[in-house]
Amino acid sequence: MKRPLAYITAPWSNSQYENAENAAAYCRQVYDAGYSPICPVLFLPTFLKDEIPQEHKDGLDMARDYLRRSHVLVVCGHGIDETVKNDIATAERLRITATTLDGILAVKGQGRGKGGARHV
Repeated sequence: MKRPLAYITAPWSNSQYENAENAAAYCRQVYDAGYSPICPVLFLPTFLKDEIPQEHKDGLDMARDYLRRSHVLVVCGHGIDETVKNDIATAERLRITATTLDGILAVKGQGRGKGGARHV
């Protein structure tokens, strides 16, 4: 069975390590829910230098392209920042379904025993 692509967004912090840890946890939960997670914040910083203007722009363009190819936008974490707002607006413009991680997990938990899905 082919897993649909799920683009992961969240209000990321300034700490690359904290972002990587949170992104990996979000991706695992989305994977467990039956999707193929795509989270640019998890891998783009490994080869792009954000402080170089052209590479920063290239990173934004690549992330937008990954979102275009996705079947669903999954908003994770608490709160919404400008990046998340932009991702939601892009998804809406492209008619890509947007939901929250809690929404994905709630749907996955339907029909199961008491307690449903657990998440971070």
